[in-house]
Amino acid sequence: MKLYENVVKKFKEDVGQNKIADKITNQYQDYYKRKANKSEVRSWTNSLNFVKNVLEYAPIEENKIVVEYELPYSEKRIDVLLFGKDSYGNDNIIVIELKQWSNENVEDSKNDGNVFVDFGQFKKEHPHPSLQVEGYCWHLKDFLTVFDEEPKIMLSACVYCHNYNKGENEVLYLPKFKKNIDQYPVFSKQEMVNFGDYLKNKLSSDPGLDVFGRFNLSILRPSKKLLDHTGEMINQQQIFHLIDEQITSYKAIMTKAKEVSKSKEKAVIIIKGGPGTGKSVIALEVMGELLRKSMNVVHATGSSAFTNTLRKILGARSASQFKFFNSFIDKTKYNNNEIDVLICDEAHRIRKTSESIYTPANLRTGEPQINELLRAAKLAIFFIDEKQVVRPTETGSIKLIKEAAEKFNAKIYEMPELKTQFRCGGSGNYLEKIETILRIQEKGADIEADEETKMELRIVDSPHELKNLIDKKNKEKKNSARITAGFCWRWSKPNRDGSLIKDVKIGDFEMPWENKNEFWRWATDDSGMEQIGTVYTSQGFEFDYIGVIFGNDLVWDKETKNWRARPENSHDSMAKRRNDEFAKHLKNIYRVH
Repeated sequence: MKLYENVVKKFKEDVGQNKIADKITNQYQDYYKRKANKSEVRSWTNSLNFVKNVLEYAPIEENKIVVEYELPYSEKRIDVLLFGKDSYGNDNIIVIELKQWSNENVEDSKNDGNVFVDFGQFKKEHPHPSLQVEGYCWHLKDFLTVFDEEPKIMLSACVYCHNYNKGENEVLYLPKFKKNIDQYPVFSKQEMVNFGDYLKNKLSSDPGLDVFGRFNLSILRPSKKLLDHTGEMINQQQIFHLIDEQITSYKAIMTKAKEVSKSKEKAVIIIKGGPGTGKSVIALEVMGELLRKSMNVVHATGSSAFTNTLRKILGARSASQFKFFNSFIDKTKYNNNEIDVLICDEAHRIRKTSESIYTPANLRTGEPQINELLRAAKLAIFFIDEKQVVRPTETGSIKLIKEAAEKFNAKIYEMPELKTQFRCGGSGNYLEKIETILRIQEKGADIEADEETKMELRIVDSPHELKNLIDKKNKEKKNSARITAGFCWRWSKPNRDGSLIKDVKIGDFEMPWENKNEFWRWATDDSGMEQIGTVYTSQGFEFDYIGVIFGNDLVWDKETKNWRARPENSHDSMAKRRNDEFAKHLKNIYRVH
């Protein structure tokens, strides 16, 4: 998707006649079905005028220009793309990131690769813009097949900080960023002519309309599946290329890990993000890189399905590095800072204590589970989404982590929230719609209200119709779709011969739950295509499509226009027992589905 497309000559005319912002705004509203933010409209008016001035120094009148190009599988947009052939006749595309930052509102960060930007009402840590555009380039290469084709298309990128003064001691030009700037230049307000020469060298030998055509018609390759690449991430190299706030968090973690390896002080990093914002990708990329630096790193979750799947993928030798939150109860093994870095994925699933009916008497201390996690590691990293708490025994929250960290005298670093959506077709709007329907958000829109998203959201009349849709997706691509359901039917153990009992019955529709003895295989094994899963075994990154059967444990009340819990219809005894917030937990359960 692109909000503006034209040749450079027409672009300059639209800017000169003050038409450009209106055209982009109208296209924005047509596509997103909402009005553009006023500050964004002002930035189009302001920054694109500076782009027009630079283009006066580059003879590329007939070259194609695209403004506000939305990255595949993401809500992030590239400010400007220019197409042509360089001085050697090579096909070339230039990615341009525009920044309105001034010298006064940019500060250095202790985290390698990051800077702080003061936006007036708030200050935010941000990747250096050279790293930001590098992420965009890798994202394009990851998802557009045209970059694998011959003749090769070169991909260049630069940054234009049209309000920023250049200088060796100015933050954006500090020596530590030189390597990044050499590859992805940052042009300041004084370098309009230099920027024009750069564009002339990269684009001026031919308008390159065929380059634009190839890019425009490029096939979009499927997004990488996390579990398909986990082994490479942990044992070999970085696989997923991060963008924007993902880079910020990754760089901060790597810097803090380096610091704690030389210090006895404890530190805590908190990273918040909703479903599909890349929390688990960052967690595993960080783990792999730190292991390659010979650090003692452990990954922990409260999810049996996720941890057991990772253990299966990586083999028995890696099992000791992938643990559960309750694995640190024994103080004789995990007394104080035994682990360099403890990565707590899905930290919202932290429980009150690690004790269960199987806990030996000598380990029953009643100590909070969060204390055990903090005691075990020098650096504890918590990836969390508080809206994914689905059981009353799950107490993970940012408040809980901070309060416990203070008792351990640990330094606390809370990173900018991850918001860029990489699932749901890159549509954060889709997630907002689900949260509005479930009344998790307080927008209060009518449940019947419709809002266009980049995702297909369908309501069908029968489970048979739902099964047919899911089967069709699995025929097109094996293991690309699954069915889940609310926990409104009993879950039986397999028969002695290994066959599964068809517990989920709706009229003449019958299907079994996932295998109770091997539930962690459901999302990735072929057998899962003929089984119904629960929220507790679905992570969301294993497949592309999901069909959800709404049970009658959560029903819509037409009179109150709200959801009402019906615990008598639920078989989730752990979730409903003495739970005054059962309706809230059910909403979270269906949201995670």
